[in-house]
Amino acid sequence: MDYVVVKWLHILSSTFLFGTGIGSAWYMLFANISGDVRAIAVVARNVVIADWVFTATTAIIQPATGFYMIHLAGYPLDSTWIRWSIALYVLAGACWLPVVWIQMRLRDLSAEAVRNDTALPAQYWRYFKTWVALGVPAFAAFIVIFWLMVAKPM
Repeated sequence: MDYVVVKWLHILSSTFLFGTGIGSAWYMLFANISGDVRAIAVVARNVVIADWVFTATTAIIQPATGFYMIHLAGYPLDSTWIRWSIALYVLAGACWLPVVWIQMRLRDLSAEAVRNDTALPAQYWRYFKTWVALGVPAFAAFIVIFWLMVAKPM
């Protein structure tokens, strides 16, 4: 494949990856702030779907296109900016994997609360705090990765 095509796929998939992440976080956060259990249940269900459809697929496309561009451009793998990008991507992935499971628990707990017409249990809020705590370093990692990809500083 031509470098420009691979780069376009890489940028497009990074847009979907980051956009889905920030969009999911935004809606999940504000649904939870609202306290409306029905809204929380709907948003949690849709966030899980978006994670599987967009995040999971682009999480695979990103390294595949990234490594192929490194190969096509002839960048050495031991370039500092590449090593940092890979390390931060691994960090973001390490945060995302438990988040997927947590989101499924949030979805299930909120759906159960709607079915039983009850408030969200304390366990829901513990999971939600962990979800936020894992989202912050993942978000920061992606911001730095974007900068590294554009600036290639080292």
